[in-house]
Parts: sequence; structure tokens; C-alpha cells
Amino acid sequence: MSPKQKEPSFEEAFKRLSEIVDNLESGEGTLTEMTQSFEEGVKLSKICAGHLDSIEQKVQMLLGDGGAEQAVAFDEE
Repeated sequence: MSPKQKEPSFEEAFKRLSEIVDNLESGEGTLTEMTQSFEEGVKLSKICAGHLDSIEQKVQMLLGDGGAEQAVAFDEE
């Protein structure tokens, strides 16, 4: 991402990351193309993680001091 480009929203980054994962899972493309896609995917995953961290901090602030005790971890099935 060049300095003039703005960081994509979570939704934009996640959509592109999903496309990259599908492409990599297909196994189509040259090793160079797949490596470039993987590198882009790593950058996008860091952007998504940053957005999620920011949202988590906002939620913690909104819950206030008692929020940490009230927050419950989400278990995936």
C-alpha cells in the first residue's frame, strides 16, 4: 500500500483476504503469483487484526471499569 492510499476498512480487507485464500486454495497460478498473493494476505490480515483490536478497545471503554469482569469470551463451535 503506497503512502497516498488509505487503509481499507475491515470489510474491504476481509473481502479481499477471502478472495486471496480462495485463490491460494485453488492452487492455480505460478509460484511467484502465489507468493505475492500470500504477502498481500499477510498485510491484510494485520489490517483486519488492527481493526478488531481497535473495536475491542472501544467496547472495553463502553463497558467501563466493570467491563472486564462482564466480558465473556466467545467460543467458536
